[in-house]
Amino acid sequence: YVAAVYEHESILSPTPAALVERRSALELMGRNLDVYEQQVLAAARQGAQIIVFPEDGIHGFNFTRSSIYPYLDFVPHSRSGKWNPCREPYLFNDTEVVQRLSCMALKNKIFLVANLGTKQPCERTDPRCPSDGRYQFNTNVALAADGTLLATYRKHNLYFEYAFDTPPEPDYTFFDTPFAGKFGMFTCFDILFFEPAVNLIRQYNLKQIVYPTAWMNQLPLLSAVEFQQAFATAFNVNILAANIHHPTLGMTGSGIYTPVKSFIYHNMESYGGKLIVAEIPVISADYRTNLEKTPGRVSEKGKEQSPPSFYAEMMYDNFTFVPVWGEKGELQVCANTLCCYLNYQRAVLTDELYALGVFDGLHTVHGTYYVQACALVKCGGLSFSTCGQEVTDATALIDFQLWGNMSTPYIFPLLLTSGITLDFADHMGWKNNYYFLSKNRTSSGLLTAALYGRWYEKD
Repeated sequence: YVAAVYEHESILSPTPAALVERRSALELMGRNLDVYEQQVLAAARQGAQIIVFPEDGIHGFNFTRSSIYPYLDFVPHSRSGKWNPCREPYLFNDTEVVQRLSCMALKNKIFLVANLGTKQPCERTDPRCPSDGRYQFNTNVALAADGTLLATYRKHNLYFEYAFDTPPEPDYTFFDTPFAGKFGMFTCFDILFFEPAVNLIRQYNLKQIVYPTAWMNQLPLLSAVEFQQAFATAFNVNILAANIHHPTLGMTGSGIYTPVKSFIYHNMESYGGKLIVAEIPVISADYRTNLEKTPGRVSEKGKEQSPPSFYAEMMYDNFTFVPVWGEKGELQVCANTLCCYLNYQRAVLTDELYALGVFDGLHTVHGTYYVQACALVKCGGLSFSTCGQEVTDATALIDFQLWGNMSTPYIFPLLLTSGITLDFADHMGWKNNYYFLSKNRTSSGLLTAALYGRWYEKD
């Protein structure tokens, strides 16, 4: 099928904390919706059957609970009944945004997924009802090609979003399409947690995901395109990921991903939006996933003396590293219960320092979650203290085999090359309780090769 995602440079309110009338909120959102309209038309002309827009693309961010109120639509959250906002605008008040989205879908005969803020009144008798008498949700809507509202999803894992409430229960949201079957739906930070993302995919055996996001890149392990690709690979799904485009805030990185191929956009230099359109195969539901134990080959570990280990901060976590010296070798580094192993061979010795790092513990900055990671990274400079820094360019071509005795089945294989481009492993999977990743000759200089494990039970 043909899919489209749009990386949108949103027109933002200069004063998001100021209280405004609904009229001026609609005026600002209308300017973003004008851009959406052009992009839906462009995507439809290129044969796209579905288009996905980013999180916060219509209203922006940095609101307070009260300042966002005029920007919120009322969207009924239920699977019951069919509502076509374009054809039946009179059914509910305050639905201007969802009406426009519905009309874009209808006019261009395309499935459309977008993110907006929604409100829902609640009863004083509801113990969870906020004191202002309403819930405010960060919401995705999916609209059919005839404009019908198919599904809504309310973001569960909020990322410092004080304007929004967490829904009382996680939404497991998916919708059906004639061209690719069921699509699951979640938002941004959700991708790092079991609920609802992983549970949704496993419960309903989903193979297509739509993913609006407003992701701030964090190298070396959590750049948007890097993790989106790893997720598609780990769960054997297609992901249509639309990110916001604000390079000054570190926000860029969208793509259409299959487990073995990707069409990505990562641009920290220039401004303006970007439409990606690609044709991808529908994944059949019986294909084996990476989470199953598949045999692979792991060579015997040498008994050579490892170089000295050292500590450095990476992604706000205290990693234990060993330097990767010389043109070839075998290394191991351990922390808590996790040991990471590396066999490597460099094509040419360059004056770049690489290190093999391990972390097995609770990550506590910008969210709390348990990580088990084995990572081969290029350091920022030639001293040990630079290992773990954000690096975007590299020249070293390294053949490697990386493996670890991971305690969780949820391993995201990261492989990032110079200029924030993606590469794909030759082999990956389980062998005898070790997860391994191997690659001969990356397409360009190696930035990061990592096994990023999420041990959800220990969150």
